[in-house]
Amino acid sequence: MKKIAIAGTGYVGLVTGVSLAEIGHDVICVDKDKRKIESLRSGKTPIYEPGLEEMMRKNMQKGKLFFTTSSFVGFKDADMIIIAVGTPKDENGTLDLQYIEQAAKEIGRNITKNNAMIVTKSTVPVGANRKIKEWIQTELKGNIKFFIAANPEFLRQGSALYDTFHGDRIIIGAESEEALDSLEALYQPFGIPIMKTDLKSAELIKTASNAFLALKISYANTIAGICEQIGANIEDVSLGIGMDSRIGTSFLKAGIGFGGSCLPKDTAALAGLANEVGEPAQLIHDILEVNKRQELSLLKKAIHRFKSLKGKNVAMLGLSFKPETDDVRDAASLTLARQLVMEGAKVTAYDPAAVENAKKVLGDLIYYADSIEQALKNADLAFIVTEWEEIRNIRLNLFYEWMREPIIFDGRNCFQLDKVKKCPLEYHSIGRPIVIGNSNVKRQLK
Repeated sequence: MKKIAIAGTGYVGLVTGVSLAEIGHDVICVDKDKRKIESLRSGKTPIYEPGLEEMMRKNMQKGKLFFTTSSFVGFKDADMIIIAVGTPKDENGTLDLQYIEQAAKEIGRNITKNNAMIVTKSTVPVGANRKIKEWIQTELKGNIKFFIAANPEFLRQGSALYDTFHGDRIIIGAESEEALDSLEALYQPFGIPIMKTDLKSAELIKTASNAFLALKISYANTIAGICEQIGANIEDVSLGIGMDSRIGTSFLKAGIGFGGSCLPKDTAALAGLANEVGEPAQLIHDILEVNKRQELSLLKKAIHRFKSLKGKNVAMLGLSFKPETDDVRDAASLTLARQLVMEGAKVTAYDPAAVENAKKVLGDLIYYADSIEQALKNADLAFIVTEWEEIRNIRLNLFYEWMREPIIFDGRNCFQLDKVKKCPLEYHSIGRPIVIGNSNVKRQLK
């Protein structure tokens, strides 16, 4: 088994470190954030990911997983160092590599073992691994040899552990067969197909894959708009399209757009790369434009319905960009909340996991509820933004019971239309007909 260091204990780094410890490697995770490391040492994860905390604690108890703020302690004797620090978008929308550069130089200053493998798992633009190699070399002490490899991650937030052990493929790219063989041996215990390629191809596979998923979502949302104009049902249309084995049903679900740390960033990165090399790529730019418009689709429906939202009490159910995560990066909820407040509405939001992260971005711009009932109480209208199971499973009569006016704008198509028709609700969704439910159903008060 190998001694593996993980640079960065964010989402990718922590899941990677815990998973490699689970299959028997000795793993030490390095992060400069002292409070985060103290929390991890106490057995608490800084991110919401089902099953992660339990697996982390188990491997800490077994002596296979450690955490440190010291680059020297983490990197000096490592056989392999995996770079998993953040690459946020800068003000121009391109990937900011400042944390990658810092990590690379720390590695160069502290590695002592010859032929160590430096593996980039962070999302990086094509060509970044060449820069990483140069940054490491500028800080090396002595004639130490090392290998550079790219190993992009394809983890879905909310099911990252499952994806790690049951993923579709593992991509590794390197300049030498020795490096490729070493990484292949590392990942073989997972029993997942492994594809070996060159560095640039591995880098591009990551961004191109996520941009294609973004394309499918934006395509479904575009068709949803057509459905609304002609009275068709996007769910039936998507199912009919997806039954073609060449297309498939995944990522053809219409909604209020994609968010998170991967699809928006990688699609923008691919558009930027196309511009940089002078290759026309209007299709990639259109994906981003469709998604930007889609974020405000519910708001447009509500303004069309009410004419003005000034003074309205608005319930917002869901803040995270998808269920089973507390991540609000590029979440449609943030854009929607800001615009609702600009329209003069009072917004009360509920999310089972993402409230604290949303507060860091929105502050006191909106109100935060502790339950669905608290968010819906006396609301004039409700927006469904994230399809948490708790939200999908709410009894429809409760909207009527708790709200001042049971008017719902569902951005995730959580409810079946035939069930909505049986309830005294006004229901607007994406790419489906408006439903005015059974007004003869009497309100059942507690």
